[in-house]
Amino acid sequence: MESSTQRISPLRRRMIDDMRMRKLSDKTQHHYIRAVRQFAGFLRRSPDTASVEDLRRYQLHLVDQGISPVSLNAAITGLKFFFEVTLDHGELMYKMQPVRVPHTLPVVLSREEVARLIGAAGNLKHQTALSVAYGAGLRASEVVALKVGDIDSQRMTLRIEQGKGRKDRYAMLAPVLLERLRAWWRVARAQGKMLDGGWLFPGLNPIESLSTRQLNRAVHAAAKAAGIDKRVSMHTLRRHPGPARAQEARDHLDVYARGHRDLARSRQPTGDHATRVGRRRAASCSGGRGDLPRPRAGVAARSAGALELRSAQGDVGHRAVP
Repeated sequence: MESSTQRISPLRRRMIDDMRMRKLSDKTQHHYIRAVRQFAGFLRRSPDTASVEDLRRYQLHLVDQGISPVSLNAAITGLKFFFEVTLDHGELMYKMQPVRVPHTLPVVLSREEVARLIGAAGNLKHQTALSVAYGAGLRASEVVALKVGDIDSQRMTLRIEQGKGRKDRYAMLAPVLLERLRAWWRVARAQGKMLDGGWLFPGLNPIESLSTRQLNRAVHAAAKAAGIDKRVSMHTLRRHPGPARAQEARDHLDVYARGHRDLARSRQPTGDHATRVGRRRAASCSGGRGDLPRPRAGVAARSAGALELRSAQGDVGHRAVP
């Protein structure tokens, strides 16, 4: 969270310890620290010397700067933690009140626009990652956190570990999406980009996963390349006009499965290198079929008692993936 412990003041260290005690996520800790740091910059002195009037003036300053309601409420939340928990002076915040966030209609893409968006992604990895986000209704953070062992092709599920709210859940895996994942797995393994039991979508260094920032950049670039003038984000892919029909899913499977098989064959290594790759693939695949590896041992057994197979928020079932 910080580069050098020598530069951390005792006050910041106490706040960090307070957040760690409550097991707040790294992202939340970063936002809270930033909120207090920006307030201290406005105050030009230590934030623990602030008064009620100082906090009131700061909220007016943020409003005058044109800050969005969401960002304003986030700043207030960080300062509230600092004054209520770290300083035990929550009464100082009584004039700093959150504002109502305007309700706006979400951006929804048509099936044709989704197909253009995914097709315009820069490479097969990004195309597959966007397909997973759309087909399984996953958040960007959930997509990049997937590992190969999270795919259960027998039960047709994706295991989501520690998603929103730090909850594990299962997402339904449509046949067309499984076919896309298999095509990506074969190409990535042949190119040496995917480690045994590693990330499903590795970064430039296979030890690390693709970052959410990289994925967001990919969807913005794809929207621009596809000529979609709507405000598209990764979250846009989780919204859909309605469930896809089973026949549509089968039609898409027929078209795209053939295309990805052709693509995978065109990228297969040849000669001695192909022999070595084939041996490695046979050792790691389920039944030597060139499919995804076997699901992690015990996933099905654990799910019976610990996790309920359900359609959680964002899980859209067997949605046909363009």
